[in-house]
Amino acid sequence: MTTAAMPSLPPFPYGAVYFRKSNPPREDWERDYATAAADGMNCFRHWFLWSAIEVAPNTFDWADYDAQLDLAARHGIKTIVAEMMTAAPEWAWHQLAHARYQARDGTPAHSTISASCATGGFPGLCLDNDDARALAERFLTQLVERYRDHPDLGAYDIWNECNVSRQYCYCPATRARFRDWLREKYGDLKGLGNAWYRHSYTSWDEVQPPPNSTGYPESLDWIQFRIDNAYRLMRWRAAHIRRLDPHHPVTAHGVTQTLTDHAPSANDEWRAAAEVDSYGFTWIAARRGDEPWKAFQAVDIVRAGCRGKRFWHAEAQAGPLWMQPQVAGRPRDDGRIATPEDICYWNLVSFAGGATGWLCPRWRPLLDGPLFGAFGMYGLDGARTPRSAMTGRIAKWANAPEQAALWRARPVRGEAGILFVPESNHFAYVQQGHTDWYAEAARGAYQGFFDLGLQPDWVHVDDLFDQNGEPAPYRLLYLPYPIHLRRSTAETLRAWVERGGTLVSEGCPGYFGDRGRAGTVQPNLGLDALFGARERYVEFTPDVSDDLTFSMDGIDAPVPGALVLQAYEPAEGTAAGWYPEGYSFAGGLPAVVDHHYGAGRTRLIGTFPGVGRTRAGLPVERRGAPSGTTFTTHQHAEVTGRPSDERLASAQAFYRGLIEWAGITPHVQSNDPRVIVRLHQDGETRTVALWALNPTREARTVRLTLSDAWGPFAQTHVHWGEPHSVSLANDRTVIMRVAARDGAVVRLEPS
Repeated sequence: MTTAAMPSLPPFPYGAVYFRKSNPPREDWERDYATAAADGMNCFRHWFLWSAIEVAPNTFDWADYDAQLDLAARHGIKTIVAEMMTAAPEWAWHQLAHARYQARDGTPAHSTISASCATGGFPGLCLDNDDARALAERFLTQLVERYRDHPDLGAYDIWNECNVSRQYCYCPATRARFRDWLREKYGDLKGLGNAWYRHSYTSWDEVQPPPNSTGYPESLDWIQFRIDNAYRLMRWRAAHIRRLDPHHPVTAHGVTQTLTDHAPSANDEWRAAAEVDSYGFTWIAARRGDEPWKAFQAVDIVRAGCRGKRFWHAEAQAGPLWMQPQVAGRPRDDGRIATPEDICYWNLVSFAGGATGWLCPRWRPLLDGPLFGAFGMYGLDGARTPRSAMTGRIAKWANAPEQAALWRARPVRGEAGILFVPESNHFAYVQQGHTDWYAEAARGAYQGFFDLGLQPDWVHVDDLFDQNGEPAPYRLLYLPYPIHLRRSTAETLRAWVERGGTLVSEGCPGYFGDRGRAGTVQPNLGLDALFGARERYVEFTPDVSDDLTFSMDGIDAPVPGALVLQAYEPAEGTAAGWYPEGYSFAGGLPAVVDHHYGAGRTRLIGTFPGVGRTRAGLPVERRGAPSGTTFTTHQHAEVTGRPSDERLASAQAFYRGLIEWAGITPHVQSNDPRVIVRLHQDGETRTVALWALNPTREARTVRLTLSDAWGPFAQTHVHWGEPHSVSLANDRTVIMRVAARDGAVVRLEPS
């Protein structure tokens, strides 16, 4: 090992995860590094597995890892150290049996071999146990002290795919920490007993995590504790590394599943990104589906969570995925067999969303385990492939000096925002046992705006006001699945509208308030005044609501809703939509109410058009299908560009009507909705970068006109695409040809 002056990560990290003991074979390392360097790769991440390094108590085997960093230094490739204390040594599993994760019924975890590397020790030990955490801290200390002065070190990755198991942990140490958390929140046993409706506690030892998931406060507290506890341990990791090495950045990456797994698995892009210097995300089309909106939705939520921090695509697909449950029954061209053209398009999607770095989860595929052959751009033997030729081309392009101006520009604020309210997600889980409906509502709203050519942003409710008390300057915010709101959230929403905001809310806002208790006046929490209406009738009948629709002025066909029905008696507000005559007991009653409040205005819709939009986009036989059901994505309107039926068309008309009602002009208007457009701006030079992406499998020529908020522009500079196929029709209109499964990136210089 050698030492040298402090390095830094490349301006645009591009590479892969390389070493996961025992892949790739040792005899190939030198050749692989030479190939990677020649192909433009500048960054490798390795799994530094505790169970493979501390082979006996306080006996460490660093040989394989020393070799990785020294090889990287010789070949000019920076190293990200991914600490993997989630793989505990076998001797620790034996010595600290009490620190094993426990399921609700007390069943302990056992050491298993990871699906992603041929190494035992997963899922690690529960770090709520002081002795287990002390051992993990010793490993972390040895790791940092060994490599902090190495010339190749670039950063530390402290949490691989930030989330916790739904199953764990209920061990005695975690139960004790839960009690401490409750003491801090409630003060004493009496306060806790009153809040939890358990009035006969005599000792804190009697307080246990709830035995099942309900809509009661104990379940909401348990979920919030699990989330808080996960990020407490993340903060501990980051703080310990920074104390030992204040010079290298700390990073982490999540899985972009906040909408589905926030409550059960502590996924939270906002909280995770807040703990680190930069952040990343895993997104694999083969696992999630290749509909165009999906990848954009993922990168957009990561960018929102980063709140201005730089981020990267930390695990991106560059090879096939074989016999995994997520791919069963789906066609080959739904991300399963990654072509070079797919890889090009997926890269550009991430960059158009704001990512300024890219890593594949495999440089070359694993040779064993259930994920054999998956994801990597090189061959099983490390040989170059057409896929690696594409990643090499992009790597060299992204790091060319002439692209520096492109990466300085950042995505502009979206024309509309979709609110993320954590407690709504929590309550969906404790009441229903899943968050599928919450995710359908939120993602349906995203699809509605996305298919209109807008750049919808995800907006955390905590970001409605900045540190100076100024309201977030969105022309429209959309509130999905708002059944449970805290009073503080309701007050924040009211204050934002009062200051001039325009808020659209789905049905039953705040129906359940603090502690999950339904209000006797609906809308609850004083929201009746905000929306200018009172509830006249309500139904919670999600199992028989697939035919639910409502009409609105200006929309020819009935708009699909779902899950709940809330009808209103307008007070200060004005009815703007109605349930159809004869539909249950709400026939003819107002379904939509518009209201002016303070300097702003609201629109309240008595059902969930977001869920209606999601389900309208599915083939008829798949609507209402349970979570995880697969379907043929190329039947989707998002891929074909054509509505599959009238229901989808009317669902889309609803979102078009919202944009018109709010007076929103898209940043860019296109004559071809199949081409997806994103706008970036350099805050210093005021130049604009126009990204046009073509998810289809044929080239398209598109005419893009920027709104009056941008320009005028005098000339173009093509960063990616065919220079001769881009022209300015006038000072705000660009005509360009975009190749199939590709994109064009053009810098627009102001006049």
